[in-house]
Amino acid sequence: MDAKKRNALSFGPAAARYDRFRPPYPGAAFEWAVGGPAPRRVVDLGAGTGILTRGLIAAGYDVIPVEPDPEMRAQLSAATDGHTALAGSAEEIPLPDGSVDAVIAGQAYHWFDAGAAHAEAARVLRPGGYFAAVWNLRDRREPWVAALDAIAKTAGDRDHDRPTAFGPRFTPVEHREFVHETPLTGVHLVEMMTTRSYYMTADPDTRKRFETDVAELARTHPDLAGRESFVLPYRTMVYRASTLRS
Repeated sequence: MDAKKRNALSFGPAAARYDRFRPPYPGAAFEWAVGGPAPRRVVDLGAGTGILTRGLIAAGYDVIPVEPDPEMRAQLSAATDGHTALAGSAEEIPLPDGSVDAVIAGQAYHWFDAGAAHAEAARVLRPGGYFAAVWNLRDRREPWVAALDAIAKTAGDRDHDRPTAFGPRFTPVEHREFVHETPLTGVHLVEMMTTRSYYMTADPDTRKRFETDVAELARTHPDLAGRESFVLPYRTMVYRASTLRS
């Protein structure tokens, strides 16, 4: 198994923690991503524990989650009433041709084999349907978040390339940015940061040092010191394109 595949499948042991501490997505972001309000039939591709799935369901969409990791699928089923994820991947979506209105990948596109994923998304989409890649990114314009990102970089975090095209069967990629925030405590910040792939695949010493550094930041940074709770600001980046009409 290559490193990219290993990292993509590293989240299973932290599935419950991932589900509890990872941030949701703003409704305006996923409504734009899938091309409009409900009702629409939407695939949540690389659905993980169902954070985006549950947001889409609450907004009235008919959602089909697809996820390769069995531990993440189990957590999705446990936390999402009436829904289970299909076992599948971006490169092999277990659905018929032209059967959905939108395919959206939240915090997952960077793990895909892009060419194969684009072809599969185009196959399952109806003409004019949307494919979208979405990321919740910590807003490093906030000084304490920039300090947090510096700690993450020392542990192996890196920025992922954003898509510029989804292949010949799609229109040019459009991009929009949305902002939101999520409340945390210092303990919760540490727990959330330990759901990252670079932490999950690190050696024990690196993990311990990372946990200590994040906890120290929450305790001593001038913007956070003495505060029982605070908010972590996010920039939600959405990249979408629609399938070409014949």
